[in-house]
Amino acid sequence: MNRHYFETRVPLSDDPTVVAARLASDGPYSDYVVYESGGTWFYASGCRAELTLDRDGARLRQEDAGEVFMPWDGRPLWQVTKLLDTVTVPAWRAYGWAAFELSYAKDGLDHVGDGRLLHLTVPAAEVRIAHGRAHLRAVDQETLTALLDVVAGAAPAPVAQPKPLDVRGTGEVAYRSIVENAVGEINAGELHKVILSRVVQVDEEVDLVGTYVAGRKGNNPARSFLLNLGGIEACGFSPEIVVKVSADGTVVSQPLAGTRALTNDLIMNERLRADLLGSAKEVYEHAISVKVGTDELVDVCVPGSVEVPEFMAIRERGSVQHLASRVAGRLAPGYGAWDAFGAVFPAVTASGVPKDAAYTAIRRHESEPRGLYSGAVLTVDHNGEMDAALVLRSAYRVAGRTWLRAGAGIVGQSTPDREYEETCEKLESVARYLVPARSAR
Repeated sequence: MNRHYFETRVPLSDDPTVVAARLASDGPYSDYVVYESGGTWFYASGCRAELTLDRDGARLRQEDAGEVFMPWDGRPLWQVTKLLDTVTVPAWRAYGWAAFELSYAKDGLDHVGDGRLLHLTVPAAEVRIAHGRAHLRAVDQETLTALLDVVAGAAPAPVAQPKPLDVRGTGEVAYRSIVENAVGEINAGELHKVILSRVVQVDEEVDLVGTYVAGRKGNNPARSFLLNLGGIEACGFSPEIVVKVSADGTVVSQPLAGTRALTNDLIMNERLRADLLGSAKEVYEHAISVKVGTDELVDVCVPGSVEVPEFMAIRERGSVQHLASRVAGRLAPGYGAWDAFGAVFPAVTASGVPKDAAYTAIRRHESEPRGLYSGAVLTVDHNGEMDAALVLRSAYRVAGRTWLRAGAGIVGQSTPDREYEETCEKLESVARYLVPARSAR
């Protein structure tokens, strides 16, 4: 069997978000991942190789190669690295997701749960869209032709208008209570910071592809994604990365912590920005997150290479504005992309300080496992590159249930009123762009 891809390149004048959405809707396979990074959109579907991880261990399935299973040994990301090293597809690139509960795996299986922790696929069909051109790769000529037909297809029918969801009418009492309890725990010295989230159910059926198109127009994300993989459907507009690793070993993380609303009133936005920069609580929350992010990279980077090239800038992300910093370093000899991922995952800005104490608080106070929320959607390839987006500002669907989820960083100075309001501000990055499914219109 020819293991190489059939490839072609074509000029493209359409909006890349619309083309990626068209591929998701009409592409040759039902499963897919769309991932946007730095002005490039990737579409991947079908499967030439698939790697999954759960509490039993890691499995790799490849075309014409059967299955390799590595039982749980307490080093899940080492197993992932070893299995990916055996992928035989030339110039492979894998796409997929990691659940938040993967963060518990280093401490054993007590809190891991029965769900899948990681799902990666090396696709049978792949499209890369950048700079007005589309690069198509497919496992055979027939699939390549099918991709060409979709990429060059007629413009789709107009997407229905979004139907905004009111996120302020649910969960207020319960969320204020857990914030109050967490503040007490912090002031008692149990931890310094924890991100606690709340879930908002979406009762109407939602068109996630249409929501992705509408939401991407209304957001300015660091990364965006749309996926249907391993039983999980989601679309999201990530405000920050977990980690980015380049082929030369450069590694970057991007902690965002400290939030105010972003409105249509420029004068109000300036006032909110000044309030954000002048808030001792928000600056403290941000600073301790940057310190943790720096300490984590020190463990896997060349001594002296870790730096903070950007500190407390303002980043506008959809319905909110954040304090943002960038932490960078160079991987030490013997370390690779998965070592960097393991060092920083989950993002400190979605877990807390110290992380182990934050995990305990999250399990105690939140009503259900997180799953994809505050995990990662990521790409990784044969030459060691990785790009992992933090999964926030997203809509999720599993087994017919659709929901939104958002959290806030709780520190000793937090108040239940402000933290609840912050979850509302973040939820609106998605809630205002929900497109009803055709059956619900």
